[in-house]
Amino acid sequence: MASVLDPRWTTFSERGFKCSSCEEIHKGVFDLACFRPDSWPGAESYEPNSALRLDGDFLSEDFCVIEGKHFLVRGVLEISVHGTGGKTFGYGAWSTLSKENFKKYLQEFDSGGVGGTEWFGWFSNRLKGYPDSYALPCTVVTRPSRLRPIFVLENGDHPLVREQEVGISFDRLLEIYELHSHRFERP
Repeated sequence: MASVLDPRWTTFSERGFKCSSCEEIHKGVFDLACFRPDSWPGAESYEPNSALRLDGDFLSEDFCVIEGKHFLVRGVLEISVHGTGGKTFGYGAWSTLSKENFKKYLQEFDSGGVGGTEWFGWFSNRLKGYPDSYALPCTVVTRPSRLRPIFVLENGDHPLVREQEVGISFDRLLEIYELHSHRFERP
């Protein structure tokens, strides 16, 4: 069954909207990102991936190690948006991996791997507009060509899990953007 386009989608995707916080024109669906896992104890600054160390604390754009005991990767939680012709919205977020799987992920990431490997993890961010989403169980699905993995949440009773399973309305997308200081205004 074909998706019925929301009439506002043309304006949103072709002409865009002026963002009330950054004053830029945004066109179409754009992702939001969590800078760090919520459990990160340090400053909000990244080290280069090449400086990765497995002891102590480390944070880069793709990897995080906390106290040499907790290993996390950055990925994307995708949610389809109804009325947009099949577009998806993503949260750039973080998930734990076991130390063993973290090391395997590093090897796959460095080689550009084939993707499709699945590991268990704990979603490691609290997202605005949802009940506590920290530590929801998830599957971390690797992708080829150094693309960040996809997170598939596993707790069916949580509203974020339901939205990932069935998608969200265009109005819900605008609500999420507004929660993150991106308010829809025609240019």
